[in-house]
Amino acid sequence: MDKTTLIGFILGIVAIGVGMLLKGVSFVALLNPAAILIIIVGTAASVIIAFPTSEIKKVPKLIRIIFTERKELEPKELVFHFSELAQLARKEGLLALEGKMEEIEDPFMKHGLSLAVDGQSADYIRDVLNEEISAMEERHETGASIFSQAGTYAPTLGVLGAVIGLIAALGNMDNTDELGKAISAAFIATLFGIFTGYVWWHPFANKLKRKSMEEVKVKEMIVEGILSILEGEAPRIIEQKLASYLPSSERDALTLEGGEAQNVEA
Repeated sequence: MDKTTLIGFILGIVAIGVGMLLKGVSFVALLNPAAILIIIVGTAASVIIAFPTSEIKKVPKLIRIIFTERKELEPKELVFHFSELAQLARKEGLLALEGKMEEIEDPFMKHGLSLAVDGQSADYIRDVLNEEISAMEERHETGASIFSQAGTYAPTLGVLGAVIGLIAALGNMDNTDELGKAISAAFIATLFGIFTGYVWWHPFANKLKRKSMEEVKVKEMIVEGILSILEGEAPRIIEQKLASYLPSSERDALTLEGGEAQNVEA
């Protein structure tokens, strides 16, 4: 479970709920089927129109990604892992890496190493792996844009819901008591639209983008590590090169080969 997503999701609901109580607004006011229909169903309809079926089908998977912590290779672990692979390759040759492939769970890394073991050139390997990264980024961008668009549609539909509610309210001008209730109910749609758009959909899109960036960084490290091994670079040089992908605080604390902490400049 992605704790930050869950905590933020709950805090958003709590903030609005407590805010309503402090303002003296009853939760019963939220039980407005018309507002819920306009915002939730209207937003869904807009998104379905905007994207093809093949992409809409991925929404449940995207939501699962947002709320779960994906098991990616840790960048810090990659530094040491490639150092070990480099030592093995320098001692026994590239073919020795074939025996290590069964221990590697990451498909991207396994594919890259298999290309190196098969004797492919560095340029070919770089092109193939970078193309995979680009295709992945494009898929991720499409997924994030679904929620980004939903966040754009929802507040506007909230205004539409308020307008519809006001039209109904103005048609009941003779009854002052009912008029106040009708105007209050009209703005519930606006509340739902702004809340879902800026507390759920836009943040969901941003979370997908951030997770994509982290995955891209890990894959770029893998590409650099494989090519460095292919070029026969020393394990210590590979460690320093890959450490440049880490935040400065982690680079400062990173214990490299020989037991000394190295501070690698970005």
